[in-house]
Amino acid sequence: MSLKSMVALAGLGAALLAAPGTAPAQLFVTDPVVVSGPIEATDELAGLPLPGATPVENRAHLLWNLRAGLNVAALQCQFSPSLRTVDNYNTLINQHARELAAAYTALQGYFRRAGARAPGGNFDRYSTITYQEFSTMRSQFAFCQTAARIGKEALFTRRGELTNLAAARMRELRSSLLPMVDRYAFDRQPVILSPIVLGAPARRDCSQLRGRDRRDCERAN
Repeated sequence: MSLKSMVALAGLGAALLAAPGTAPAQLFVTDPVVVSGPIEATDELAGLPLPGATPVENRAHLLWNLRAGLNVAALQCQFSPSLRTVDNYNTLINQHARELAAAYTALQGYFRRAGARAPGGNFDRYSTITYQEFSTMRSQFAFCQTAARIGKEALFTRRGELTNLAAARMRELRSSLLPMVDRYAFDRQPVILSPIVLGAPARRDCSQLRGRDRRDCERAN
């Protein structure tokens, strides 16, 4: 399957899965803690291991996994249109087309050379497994919010440097797939109200009253 075909199919899938409705871009009152930090291209968080891969192929593998993760977000995060995962994915695919094409070519070369030793045995099977690793069944909100932010950052990444972004943010993208809850339910502080102290009622001025009215007023005081 060619790179153009994969991109076209991704766009078609996004269109077919589009659903009406709106939701805020911020999906949590308080953001969950997502582990972040840069990784090397050979890190297990990059994706499936590539036995015998060259440094260029490992970096292509890292970039391809970032692209796959953002593609999954474009398909699965449309419940919140304001995240703009579809628009941002389509834009970054065009903006970084040359670097993505080079990664695709490098991976094709690896699978031709590695043959049966390659994960899945061929590029198509490798791609399927790569997509499956971004299953969001347990933590869709955290994944969608994280992927949306990474996708937006990709739009401001210079051409030829998308792999560097993958190295910087892949740990965060993988970590967002773990089950998470809104920290607001646990971090919020209870509101403590000071007690209201009522003083003695003010005494009425009975001096201007006469007769029974004055007596009643004085008894009330």
